[in-house]
Amino acid sequence: GKLKQFREGDSSSRMTESRIKLLDEISFDWGCSETSEGAIKLRDKWHRTYDELESFVQEFGHARVPALFPQNQSLRNWVNTQRQSFKKFSKGDSSSS
Repeated sequence: GKLKQFREGDSSSRMTESRIKLLDEISFDWGCSETSEGAIKLRDKWHRTYDELESFVQEFGHARVPALFPQNQSLRNWVNTQRQSFKKFSKGDSSSS
């Protein structure tokens, strides 16, 4: 795959075994997309909306946000997205993350 191509490359812009080793030695984060600014914002937004759902549950005693919920329509949309993601996850769909 691409990692093997990078490892075997010799150009200054290509990854090599020695470069991988050097980066590993300083605990380089190879999963940078998970810690990117955009991913952090999405994670924070998820937690903020979860907090909104938690408040909804405290107020109404359940997590069934009505289809027409003028106080917070985005909460209803988020709840639907969580349900859809759960269904995909349950079926083994890796795109549900």
